[in-house]
Amino acid sequence: MTKRHGYALLSAIIAMIMAVSAAIYVGVGFDDGAARDTMAGGRGPHNNPAAPASTGVWVGTWSTSPSGAEPGTETNGMAGRSVRNVVHAGVGGTAARVTLSNLYGQQPLNIAHASIAVAATANNAAAAADTMRRLTFGGSPSVIVPPGQQVVSDAARLLIPHDTDILVTTYSPTPSGPVTYHPTARQISYTAQGDRTEDVTGVPYTGQTQVWRYLTAVDVLSNESEGTVVVIGDSLTDGVTSSMGENRRWTDALADRLRLRGRDRDGSDVPRYSVVNQGISGNRLLAGGGGRPAGNPSALNRFDRDVLDRTNVKAVVIALGVNDILRTPHQTDPDKITSGLRELTEQAHNRGLRVIGATLMPFQGHRGYRPNLEATRQAVNAQIRSGDIFDDYVDFDEAVRDSYNPRRLNPLYDSGDHLHPSDRGYEQMAKKFDLDTLKGAAPAEL
Repeated sequence: MTKRHGYALLSAIIAMIMAVSAAIYVGVGFDDGAARDTMAGGRGPHNNPAAPASTGVWVGTWSTSPSGAEPGTETNGMAGRSVRNVVHAGVGGTAARVTLSNLYGQQPLNIAHASIAVAATANNAAAAADTMRRLTFGGSPSVIVPPGQQVVSDAARLLIPHDTDILVTTYSPTPSGPVTYHPTARQISYTAQGDRTEDVTGVPYTGQTQVWRYLTAVDVLSNESEGTVVVIGDSLTDGVTSSMGENRRWTDALADRLRLRGRDRDGSDVPRYSVVNQGISGNRLLAGGGGRPAGNPSALNRFDRDVLDRTNVKAVVIALGVNDILRTPHQTDPDKITSGLRELTEQAHNRGLRVIGATLMPFQGHRGYRPNLEATRQAVNAQIRSGDIFDDYVDFDEAVRDSYNPRRLNPLYDSGDHLHPSDRGYEQMAKKFDLDTLKGAAPAEL
């Protein structure tokens, strides 16, 4: 069964599982060891079937990096509208919690109501039967998020199958100023007038958008995963040229590989990890800004927030450096780039995390290409391949370059702009990734 064909029976399957499990539910395990019913209280009728009694660990099933304030929202924000973000679950679980961010806000963000549900089908604002859950925050259905801050919801009991879409909806009744957002979602999300947070039909959601607003993470209580791999990168990780709504970024393909291959070819264990994507288009390792949006922070600046503070991190993948070379002012000193990469590795090692780095991919033919920039790229890659920057590396350059002209992308993998891969190219990148490199947590001695 393909990725999308499973949606047709999803509602019926979830309803059946929920009905059976309601009779045997005894509690859901949480980080602090307490069991809570986060659906108590609130307004109006709504379904709350119990999820199966479960043990497991909290992992990230999806996340994104807040990267700026959405243009046009400076005064009213999303006042009076429901925002239904559509995101994709890399791994499944029996409970979920979300993170909402007001990082780039200048006023308190009043979330009057919020909800989570499993989508009825891919790329759909409608919820699967019996999956709509009201989210609470410290037991309350509403929460105020101060400017520059974020909040994490209580855990909601909800069976989320892997490889399905999730709907996370917020309603803010009052103006809140600039909306914290991620502009390159490669996914259609929705808006509706008024408080439609618990609407299951999707009919009121007539507004469409290609950005994610407020939502920055969804965690699940999972038996499918033992921890989270966090990938930090630029547009090549953000998946800027991947097919809309199809989850064809290389990180999506890597997540599929980790989930499908419980053991590698020689029989040794492959880590049971989820993968979350912290790519920002235009992002640079050493300098902030220089891309869209203007708030785009450097990787050195955002590493704590976007990588180390993610849920149950076990390994880090760093795929950065091309924009430092390609964007003005050009960084042509390879030692400065590799020094920045070493600094990120050291920060991860201080947390006992394994670090995998990626070589920089070719871009001859792109409008910004210059021979001296190619020389810098090659010098950075030589240092990465020497083994003295990361615990291990994945050679994306080798995976996608043209064998007849290694300064260019292979035409089979080129989206057409000579910098970003096509869907096939992203898949090739994930295939190049050796899953064994994710094993272990002991830092390399650099």
